[in-house]
Amino acid sequence: MRYDLVIKNGTVIDGSGMPRYRADVGVSGGKIAAIGRIGDRAKEVIDAQERVVAPGFVDGHTHMDAQIFWDPLGTCSCYHGVTSVIMGNCGFTLAPLKKDEADLVLYNLERAEDISMAAMRAGVDITWETFPEFLDVVERLPKGINYGGYMGHSALRTYVMGERAFSDKATSEDLELMAREVKDAVRAGAMGFSTSRASTHMLPDGRPVASRIADWDEVKALVGAMGEMNAGIFEIAGEATGRDPERIGDYQQRLKDLAVSTGRPVTWGMFSSRRAPDLWRSYMDLLDETAQAGGRMFAQVHSRAINVLYSFMTRMPFDRLPEWRSLRELSLGEKEQALKDPERRRQLVEAAKTLTGRDLPVDYEWLLLMDTVAGPNPTVADLAQQRNVHPAEVIIDEALARHLKLFFISPIANELEGPALELMKHPRSVVTFSDSGAHVSQIMDSSLQTHVFSHWVREKQALSLEEAVRMVTFETASAWELPNRGLLRPGYAADVVVFDPDTFEPTYPEVVNDLPAGSRRLVQKANGIAATVVNGEVLMRDGEHTGALPGQLLRGPLARR
Repeated sequence: MRYDLVIKNGTVIDGSGMPRYRADVGVSGGKIAAIGRIGDRAKEVIDAQERVVAPGFVDGHTHMDAQIFWDPLGTCSCYHGVTSVIMGNCGFTLAPLKKDEADLVLYNLERAEDISMAAMRAGVDITWETFPEFLDVVERLPKGINYGGYMGHSALRTYVMGERAFSDKATSEDLELMAREVKDAVRAGAMGFSTSRASTHMLPDGRPVASRIADWDEVKALVGAMGEMNAGIFEIAGEATGRDPERIGDYQQRLKDLAVSTGRPVTWGMFSSRRAPDLWRSYMDLLDETAQAGGRMFAQVHSRAINVLYSFMTRMPFDRLPEWRSLRELSLGEKEQALKDPERRRQLVEAAKTLTGRDLPVDYEWLLLMDTVAGPNPTVADLAQQRNVHPAEVIIDEALARHLKLFFISPIANELEGPALELMKHPRSVVTFSDSGAHVSQIMDSSLQTHVFSHWVREKQALSLEEAVRMVTFETASAWELPNRGLLRPGYAADVVVFDPDTFEPTYPEVVNDLPAGSRRLVQKANGIAATVVNGEVLMRDGEHTGALPGQLLRGPLARR
């Protein structure tokens, strides 16, 4: 037999959790054709000697709905071995929409995903109205990786209610129309329905995004529509309950009741926090309680701290102060010269000193210099104490020492390693939630999967390679019911990543202006990946795009029947 591709001499870790073994992997017609000792000829050969051959990684939480229109490659996910993603999380999608009201839908995304309206207008050619039409457009787009997607509540509400979506309770007629659209979307291949009730999801003018105006009865009705079809996953960015036990208990009870009554899997992100180190435990207990009650629920967890990245290249924590805000209009070279000016520097430090107590934009004890990606990195507070200066002095000095190309890390969640590992190992959690495509100049979590291997496997030895591969392949593919992905098996889609376990790691982030209209974002690549294969074609070799665009649209189960 002549194969399209043979990956030879590799150490196969197949995603199941079974022990590794030496074998070749033969690919034909976009699928895995054979695993074993392959002597037949092939159009293309990858030598995987001393490298791991694993299924392509699956990320269930991204926001690439707009990006897919101007970035066919699927960055930054594709740089980290990810071959399939689910977009449309947290209620943020580009469909359905009315073309003459498209800006209302884009408005929901602008602040939450940190993509300017100018970039979206320039980069997205809107040729659809309904969600099924949107899926057809995505299917035709050139794609480097595979995409599935939810229908988002904010877009749906805006489509049906127009401006009322941002202020009014839905009428019975509104609900009927929304439920019909949900059913049409799921029939066409939506992975399900997503929403947000999170207080952090705001419009640029400070109002809540459309989904946050909905009451719980509206959420129940729309998830119930999927329940009537026995199809679709419900994803939610949860309510801001604070630490109030009554509010937490009420919210958790509603989630459990919804999962049990509709029969639909319910999923949400869960992170630990230094401010409430045990709060996450009741949510993980909820997963077991829901299963015992007859419902399905799983948590999405992260492999490391979720960090806001500050820099003079992007934004700084003091930018609300006039003295600091004036720097933003300068080029990087001009900023460097300004910071070297003693009087300008004095003004900046004195302004920073006016922020104390609750007015402090960051906790200096948890503001770290990003000397290296792997860390450990020093805190600004420790360096300020050692030097007997104000923390702003440290920030300026350290940034100048690197010509301002230095990031400062501000962890906002999951900063405690013990709970983070417990969350990853919980039997009802999946390791995902890169948010790839969102918060594009603020947070860089697309390296989540790479971090699993560089930190938890190689550095901490808290996971075996087999455990880590299973976490980001089979478990994620199974949670989102992606057929024939997440394992290396004959007949499965040939999504494969070939990497060196001794050097696999994320690189230092960069700031680029490659979005439409010249908008800015963070980019982070990885070392140690020899090849990424998508649907049988080599997408990346040694971190470089081959020119192939073999990605596919992944439709939900009703569309596959």
